[in-house]
Amino acid sequence: MYQLLKKLAPARPAVSGREGSIRDIIADLMRPLSDEMKTDALGNLICIKRGSAAAPRPVLLSAHMDEIGFIVNFIEEKGFIRVAPIGGIDYTAAAYAEVVFENGTRGVLVSEGDRKKEDAPKAEKCYVDIGARNRAEAARRVKIGDTCALVGRVTRLAGTRVTGRPLDNRAGCALLISIAQKLTAPADDIYYVFSVQEEVGCRGAKPAAFGIAPDLAIVFDVTATGDAIGSKPMAVKLGAGAAVKIKDNSVICDTALVSELLAVAGREGIAAQGEILTFGGTDTSAVQMAGLGCKAGAISIPCRYIHSGVEMIDMKDMEAARALTVAFLGGQI
Repeated sequence: MYQLLKKLAPARPAVSGREGSIRDIIADLMRPLSDEMKTDALGNLICIKRGSAAAPRPVLLSAHMDEIGFIVNFIEEKGFIRVAPIGGIDYTAAAYAEVVFENGTRGVLVSEGDRKKEDAPKAEKCYVDIGARNRAEAARRVKIGDTCALVGRVTRLAGTRVTGRPLDNRAGCALLISIAQKLTAPADDIYYVFSVQEEVGCRGAKPAAFGIAPDLAIVFDVTATGDAIGSKPMAVKLGAGAAVKIKDNSVICDTALVSELLAVAGREGIAAQGEILTFGGTDTSAVQMAGLGCKAGAISIPCRYIHSGVEMIDMKDMEAARALTVAFLGGQI
């Protein structure tokens, strides 16, 4: 899966609403694994693997493609570029980092004025400097409405730990592709949904789920951990296995599905941990309430420093999440 991450993470930015670049890469990887493939009106990529059962259930497996970033809303006379946030930006984590635009233009996100230890960067005080000497020069490279994000990268750390961005949620996308590579002969119809606009309100997954009307859905995304210095109290730890979501601020997962997933993990010797997130949410809530609703749950990838340039995961947790999903759906681990 690390090789998949290396293909997906450094790709051109795919800020919410502008997921085309990453969608093309994922489509190329999923094409040989799918019986059908389509992109819906919102931009969700839906890849279908038909099941062998006499009456296969529609099963939805989903991961969002989009990432947080910035949109150009004004160019200063001196060529500095004012940007507005798309998604949940922590400017303390984002400031003084390199950014890249969709067209490949590079710049740095900085905070105006002299840096003072007591002053945290604020949205209205941050701008992008692409090295332009004036507005005309800047406007030849970027325009109002262009988007950018912190430069994507993946770096190996000690053991099985990996850092970089946007692991939220290129890690989930890599996991979903890896599951498709393992689940080659499913009994059920598997709908692999790579959704759009999760970071701005879980907008893409709901219409995708409405069109599929699944009997069962599992969403893959990162989740916070409680094992870093200063973390909020939380049972999830990096390297302790796949995190089976019980609830977060937006959803209470299907109780029977949670129990089934944890039972499979115990039976198969797969490392797993229960996840209760007291803040934030994922596409699980949108999928759960689409149409007449469905039995929905989530398998999360523990991640430290979410929405920063140094998000951190453990590849063992991704492998556990893949093994759990494949075993649950009746495939060979």
